[in-house]
Amino acid sequence: MEDFAIAVKSFIINDKDELLMVKRRPNDVNKSSVWEVPGGRLEKGENPFDGLKRETKQETGLEIEILNPLKVHHFIRDDQQKITMITFYCKPLTYLINLSEEHVDYQWIKIDNSFSILHPAFHEDIKIYQNYFKRN
Repeated sequence: MEDFAIAVKSFIINDKDELLMVKRRPNDVNKSSVWEVPGGRLEKGENPFDGLKRETKQETGLEIEILNPLKVHHFIRDDQQKITMITFYCKPLTYLINLSEEHVDYQWIKIDNSFSILHPAFHEDIKIYQNYFKRN
């Protein structure tokens, strides 16, 4: 495994101001059973927008429109891989969810109620969305 990777995550908000969250499978080596947002690591040289659309489609079956970057995260995984991850505010273009085997469940939840469920690593993304993009 390489020491460094770039990842992208889709912070998908529907027209009801609900966030799509997916739950990792219980035996996942990285953050098992946590609620997160769709996405993953880019392939070498991959355009981040193409990678985000690919990862979102693979994990959820959804087509998305990428609207705006939200936040850049830097962290080191438990396996010591260094990750730079960009989350993007997106809207769904389709709504039929078809989860990959990476996840066991999904839910759309009102953005204001998502703090209690979504992994804390994404709480700042929620605040950024609420402060700059939330529909009133």
